[in-house]
Amino acid sequence: MTAAPGDEHAERFTQLRPLLFTIAYEILGSATESDDVLQESYLRWAEVDLATVTDTKAYLARLVTRQALNTLRAQSRRREDYVGPWLPEPLLTEADPSADVVLAESVSMAMLVVLETLSPDERAVFVLREVFGFGHDEIAATLGKSTAAVRQIAHRAREHVQSRRKRFEPVDPKTSGEITMTFFAAAATGDLDALMAMLAPDVVWTADSDGKVSAARRPVEGADKVARLILGFVRLAGGEARVEPAFYNSAPALVLYTGDVLEGVVTFEVADGRITNFYAMRNPEKLTGVMVARTISR
Repeated sequence: MTAAPGDEHAERFTQLRPLLFTIAYEILGSATESDDVLQESYLRWAEVDLATVTDTKAYLARLVTRQALNTLRAQSRRREDYVGPWLPEPLLTEADPSADVVLAESVSMAMLVVLETLSPDERAVFVLREVFGFGHDEIAATLGKSTAAVRQIAHRAREHVQSRRKRFEPVDPKTSGEITMTFFAAAATGDLDALMAMLAPDVVWTADSDGKVSAARRPVEGADKVARLILGFVRLAGGEARVEPAFYNSAPALVLYTGDVLEGVVTFEVADGRITNFYAMRNPEKLTGVMVARTISR
């Protein structure tokens, strides 16, 4: 939404929109659903008497968090019935967020996958506390819980995340482009040795398709298996395959096409100069908004 001159509700909301979007996205893992949450939140915000608002950022963060949690809880059954791995919707950012390492890590695929293993309350508390720095009392007011309870949830969520997340290495756009093009060149020429040299021994390929298109329904582990899987995809696509380098979720990525048809987005995780994880989004329902650039903030 764009603020009309003199519309103070819209002006305040627009100013904070990147932050509010980021909160919603980190709770939901879906840019499309985050847009819906922000739309619903704005409709509620437009009815608020601004004279009663002492802290606009805290008020809107509370409003968006509650709406995002409602959405997350409503879709829990759908995720239980999901076919194969569930991955977050890839997020195309307008600028490289790696200068803010905390922000970059918070929207990384690795972090969002770990956040999926938290309860809705744990996820909201972790995001609001660890990423955005809200106080325990502010979070308690948002969730309708005591400050003591929020402290316990925050401690539990932080320990859970720290025990499961991998070391995060921000990748700048120049390096990102080099990695993606070198990788694609090796895959396109069928050079197994060159491809293997780019992969960590324990590399993992995870694909999200919900059974709607052809994709591995379980993670594929190990450099040899992953390399052969990639080469198989390239051979299957043949001369119709087209790939464009991109930057999604603070990481290098490839956007895959067959002719002019968008087939998927594959993001990479890189550690010590080798690719450790591939996250392949193949579910057509999660590809509808992946070409829309987003501004994130905290």
